[in-house]
Amino acid sequence: MAVQTQFATDASPSPWSAVARAVAMLTVAVSVLLTAFAWPSVRSSVHDVPIAVAGPAPAVRQISAALDERLPDAFEITEVADTTTAEQLIRDREVYGAIDVSSGAPQVILASAGSVAVAQTLNSIATALSQPQSRGASTAAPVRDLVPLPVDDPRGAGLAAAALPLVMGGLLAAFLLTRLVLGTTRRAIGALAFAVTGGLAVSAILQFWLGSLTGSYWANTGAVALSVAAISLSILGLESLLGYTGLGLGAATMMLIGNPLSGSATASEMLPGWSGMLGQLLPPGASGRLLRSTAFFDGHGATHSVIVLATWLLLGVLLCLASGLRRRGPSADLVIRAARATV
Repeated sequence: MAVQTQFATDASPSPWSAVARAVAMLTVAVSVLLTAFAWPSVRSSVHDVPIAVAGPAPAVRQISAALDERLPDAFEITEVADTTTAEQLIRDREVYGAIDVSSGAPQVILASAGSVAVAQTLNSIATALSQPQSRGASTAAPVRDLVPLPVDDPRGAGLAAAALPLVMGGLLAAFLLTRLVLGTTRRAIGALAFAVTGGLAVSAILQFWLGSLTGSYWANTGAVALSVAAISLSILGLESLLGYTGLGLGAATMMLIGNPLSGSATASEMLPGWSGMLGQLLPPGASGRLLRSTAFFDGHGATHSVIVLATWLLLGVLLCLASGLRRRGPSADLVIRAARATV
């Protein structure tokens, strides 16, 4: 005991240069975190949001010109002839809403289940399209919510809040499996099993308890399971091939890039510049859009998200296979090089 005490007493403190390096690294880390999470929110705005304008060509052109004058570059307008076509575009998730002038007076059709933020913007447009009355007052254009959010969660808070737990669940699965389970195959099977059980649990909580989801429970479960599997397996694959570097790379990609750029709280089109498009190519963004499609739009608009998530899942499986082949001998060099090139 005396020897240990003497050793602790004689140990010299770290040089001030080490303290300066630690402070610098912490400053850079907190700056990166703040930039990753705050920049998309602060710089979000309405730009190139797809909507439809329905009605006779002269009226459609008039409305389009008025929108462009009031909110330049805010909308990407699709001109259609009638209300039915506009509603079908909304249900197919081709547009977020529509302004219908086919009956003369303008009417705003929106889908709050697609994006609450865009729905609020369209509501403000309804106020701008006010009609003068006989006594000099004016009334806003009528608004119809074609695909509303559930009554138990009219603001979509549960679905927006679920984005981060889904990412964290995939990260936690990859981390725990690498620490507790030996064998790449067993880890991959464990990740797939957790994706299924996690999908069942998360969908049940969101749909039956919180009331944040509607639609088919099994379709919602499949969306959640595919999302968790894509995140966890891709990180497992990186870890199996690159070790701790791969684990850190996967976690940073999902948390610092994928989650802030997912657009789950607003819409991908509202994120600044190219960030919304990038976010939809990563699992967090694709999972949010897929779950909205299965819960509120009968699966319409889900194809792109399914392809993105399946690609990440397949990438993870290939990386795990490449890692297993590397351990078996030098004959797998070509496979390993191809997997690393993919990464």
